Formats: sequence, structure tokens, C-alpha cells
Amino acid sequence: MDRNCVFARPVRLAAASVAAALLVVSCTPPDTARDSVTSPFSSPSPGVSAQDGLPDQMQTALQDRLDQVLERYGVPGAAAGVWLPGEGTWQAAAGTADVAGAVPVSHGMAWPLRSITKSYTVTLLLQLADQGLLSLDDAVGQYLDGVTNGDRITLRQLAEMSSGNADYTGEAFAAEYGQDPARLFTLQELNGFVLGEPAQFEPGTQRVYTNANTNLLGAVIEKVTGQPYSEVLSERILEPLQLRGTRYLTDTADWTQPHPTGYIEQEGEVEAQMENPSIFAAAGSLFSTLEDTRAWAEALATGALLDADTQEIRLAGAPLQAGPPYDQYALGIGKTGGWWGHNGEGVGFTSAAFHDPASGATIVVFMNESNVPDVHPADEAFRSFAEVLAANPGG
Repeated sequence: MDRNCVFARPVRLAAASVAAALLVVSCTPPDTARDSVTSPFSSPSPGVSAQDGLPDQMQTALQDRLDQVLERYGVPGAAAGVWLPGEGTWQAAAGTADVAGAVPVSHGMAWPLRSITKSYTVTLLLQLADQGLLSLDDAVGQYLDGVTNGDRITLRQLAEMSSGNADYTGEAFAAEYGQDPARLFTLQELNGFVLGEPAQFEPGTQRVYTNANTNLLGAVIEKVTGQPYSEVLSERILEPLQLRGTRYLTDTADWTQPHPTGYIEQEGEVEAQMENPSIFAAAGSLFSTLEDTRAWAEALATGALLDADTQEIRLAGAPLQAGPPYDQYALGIGKTGGWWGHNGEGVGFTSAAFHDPASGATIVVFMNESNVPDVHPADEAFRSFAEVLAANPGG
């Protein structure tokens, strides 16, 4: 496996193996796909699709592309949507949300966003910058004590993944998480595993994607506002955009039923993963629906909640040395072709939400399998859908 690719592993593994389990990091898909997994749940069901105005040929092509990704990687289920202004909408709920309970995927389900959460957190940071409550060039040490190189790492570098800061998924966290995988961790506790740890590299010299970068920003947001992260999120993003199906959850008891179960393939069979969203915090603990994530992808890519100058600053990026499969990564947002948005992956789920400002099109994909070697299934589906749209300009 590429040393730069860190995938989740089932929580049943020993504590020494848990360190890699929690990074929401994914890698560029290879040119050739692996063989389909031999499993009774590998072949996608025909699914249920909702269309409004997209040409029949495009609807068929999108459904075929979704089915191909599900079958190729043995993904139990998916929810996906394509919105094309002036042409219509295609939405699909395919396969199985929960294998043991034989629960089909349905359109209204709430899915873990995983690292798409990072785009929300950095947006909050940029809103505070717009108000003059902080500067992107402030050192993180002005707000948080104990961060290695905290006097030299800027908030901008945390947002663009160039800080060099260690991640929190080391031996100390692995030991505590391994003792009790159901334990609910706080943002402060996760950040505590980072403090004083050796840096990976000098600030600003590389771009290596970690959860800790965004969780430190979450703590900065709380420090500046004097409010819990969840309250700031609700007041500044969820309520203004009326994202009523989006929630910051750290306890699965609050996850609306029915909901999908996450899976990882082991020896030809998919294995259910225990969901504990508290291990991600401001880097990955948001849950949302297809419709809400469509609205978010558009707001994110167009800068609807930011000053125009700030959005321009946000979109200045560069390639990652290690991380998800973007052409470039900017401030809490990635670019693939002409599409801007964010991916997510970890502990049984992958997600992708992208918007093309040129055409106004939006694509959202949720899938309930992660850790496919060298492949991000939701991102592959997004790219495949984008190809369909490019081949059918104007419908």
C-alpha cells in the first residue's frame, strides 16, 4: 500500500492497529479496478430513482455508472444525485443500507459526511475572518497553547493542510480508543493527543492532509466565539441555509432511523463497522441528506456565505503530497477538473459533494463501504457522473 494512503480498519482490531483506523484520508483511484467482491450483497439492486426533466438517455447513463461502481467494488448501497439547472434532477437510492436487517437505501436517509465536515469548519473560520474577529495569518498559538510550532503555524496553513502538525491518531489515542471503542471523545480530548507531538515537517513546506489540522481550527472557532462548535455551526451555516437535515452528531443515539450501516470488505465479505462519530469531531462528525448536501455543495463552491474577496482567497490551492484525490486542495475545499467541493472517507463510508460553477451542476454521492484499496468509491462515482454530463452538454 502507498505509504501516503491511510485507510480505516475495522474497530475489532487490536489497539496497536487502531491508529490508522480514524484518518479520513483517501487516495487516487488506480487506472484499473479490482475484481468484484464475491458476496451475496455485491450486485446492486435496481434501486429507486427519482427524475424530473433529465433526458432518458442521461438518466440511463447515470444509473449505469452508479451500478458499475457498486458492482465493481462490492459496495452494499448508495444514494446519489445530479442536479443540472434548466434540465432537471436525477436521484437514485440503490442497494442495501443495512445488510443484516435487509434495509434498502432510501432517499431521505442521513449519511455521515466524514471529511466533507472540514469544508463547513473552514467556512466558519473564514466567516470569522470576514468579521475581523481573526486573521488567517494569525499563529494558532495566539488561540491555543501547547501546539508544536504553534508560534509559526498560521490558521491558513491549518486550513490548507500545510501546517506540518502531527495527527491525533498515534499510540496514546489508539490505546484509549482500543480500551473502549464506544467512548465518546470531546474535541478537546482529541486535540490533547496532538499537543507536544513532533512535527511532520516545517510549516508551509508540504501539504499533508490530517484531521488534526481541522480539529485545531474547531477549537480556535470555539475560543473566538465563546460558543460550542455545534452552536456556531447551527447559527452561521445550518440555519441561514435552512439545512434541516444536517446535524453535528457525536452520539449515534441521535442518528435518525432508519440509517445506513458502514462496511469494510474482509476476505470477500463485507463486515459491519461500529459507528462512533465522536472520534472525528470538527473534522468529520456531520451527518446530512442528499438534498441538504446539494445545497451545501453549491454554497461552498460559490462562496454564498463569504465575502467575494474571501472566497477568491479560499480557492487558491495546490496539490496535496498525501490525501484525497483532488487536482488541488485549497482552504477546506478541493478541485477536480472544473468541479469544486469535498470528499469524505472513514470507518465504512465514503462521500463526495461537488459543484461546477461554470454549468451550475451539482453532484452528491454517498456509499456505505470504505477501505477499498487505492480507490475512493464515492469519488469514482462522482467523476463518472461528471463524464456523463460532459458528454451530454445541454442535456
